[in-house]
Amino acid sequence: MITWNIESVLLHRQPVDFRKSINGLAAIVEQEIAESAMSGKVFAFSNKNKDKLKVLYWDKTGFALWYKRLEKDKFKWPDKESDDVLTLTAEQWQWLLSGLSVIAHKPLNYGYNV
Repeated sequence: MITWNIESVLLHRQPVDFRKSINGLAAIVEQEIAESAMSGKVFAFSNKNKDKLKVLYWDKTGFALWYKRLEKDKFKWPDKESDDVLTLTAEQWQWLLSGLSVIAHKPLNYGYNV
């Protein structure tokens, strides 16, 4: 397992064409996320079925592209809300890679007046 020494991951919520490689994903980062692909930030992308994940980052010597495919499950990808990009903490990133949801559930209301 790769040890991620990061503060945050920018998660692109829309599925991307997984035929795209470094240049195509870097273009999405620049145009749709409006960030510099060489900023040192980590950018994560999913396919339509949410069973594959591509991670793009710049490590001061060049781009690195990491790919993960799940055999029997899907990533718990957050639904599209108001933003196309979600910033994950390092802890949330580990949750996502472990198959857990990164979004907390809505507060439960049991009807008690407290």
